[in-house]
Amino acid sequence: MPTSHTLDELARRFGLQLRGDGNRRITGIATLAHADATQLAFLSNRKYVAQLATTRAGAVILHPSHVEACPVDALIAADPYVAYAKIAGVFVPPPAATPGIHPSAVVEAGAHIGAGACIGAGCVVAASAVIGERAVLGPHCIIGAECTVGADAHLVARVTLVTRVTLGQRVLVHPGAVIGSDGFGLAFEADHWVKIPQLGGVRIGDDCEIGANTTIDRGALDDTVLEEDVRLDNLVQIAHNVHVGAHTAMAGCAAVAGSAVIGRYCQIGGNAGVLGHLEVADRVTITAKSLVTHSIRTSGEYSSGTPLQENRGWRKSAARFKHLDDFARRLAALEKDKHHE
Repeated sequence: MPTSHTLDELARRFGLQLRGDGNRRITGIATLAHADATQLAFLSNRKYVAQLATTRAGAVILHPSHVEACPVDALIAADPYVAYAKIAGVFVPPPAATPGIHPSAVVEAGAHIGAGACIGAGCVVAASAVIGERAVLGPHCIIGAECTVGADAHLVARVTLVTRVTLGQRVLVHPGAVIGSDGFGLAFEADHWVKIPQLGGVRIGDDCEIGANTTIDRGALDDTVLEEDVRLDNLVQIAHNVHVGAHTAMAGCAAVAGSAVIGRYCQIGGNAGVLGHLEVADRVTITAKSLVTHSIRTSGEYSSGTPLQENRGWRKSAARFKHLDDFARRLAALEKDKHHE
């Protein structure tokens, strides 16, 4: 039987205003276009306002400004998207995990396994590792030397903590992530590279989320740090000695080079990059595919790059790029002549 809740229960639990039948039972969440009478939909993007009139949902989470246009019951929220995110969690119960160590796991002597922890099939836990209470290690996770997994953390599957990694409480790490691998430290001598030992670690704060196949390198000397509630999407690269402030989020394929400092409450779009040793202030938004080449001292939204256009037009523009410096000098000369007239 699917989990169900009445609208009145949901309204009370999440502090929402109810319009309609509080006894209506809801079994799940769906879109405005596809929800049925047992499901709850939401409207947070104006692009979908037209779908409100024809929705067959049992109820809709929406802003007060859309209540009069809603043909079904409603849960009214100042921020419908946040309300949707919270309610959706009710219908997605946490994964079942049986405390204990799977027979196929290898837990070396000396490792500390907290009460209620679950060590899944094929996991390897080093002798000096610490697994916190109720932590869950999914199949084939590797917890290396001097690594600590905090209480209630969940490593979904095939997560590797290489060495000197500390995860805080309630950290969620998705499959394939590698944390604590060597930072890219090299010195060039005459005609070859000399590898620089990476002696630091990685510290990840409480309530962080690390996406699938994301990589976070350990520091060269000091630690690489993610403060609390940092959210990284899939395929993000965090280089050695980077410091990411609390509540910052990065979308897929973003990359931050070594020793950069990212402020709190920042948002970095997909495939954006931040060069090494730069500083980004708090509450900065970097749009997708932008490249940060200098420190950003003031909060706000920043972009770089050129927008997509038809190929023939792009080729013409590209051909002019190399003449921009000449154009600038000629314009400056014209302005100077005009000033002297």
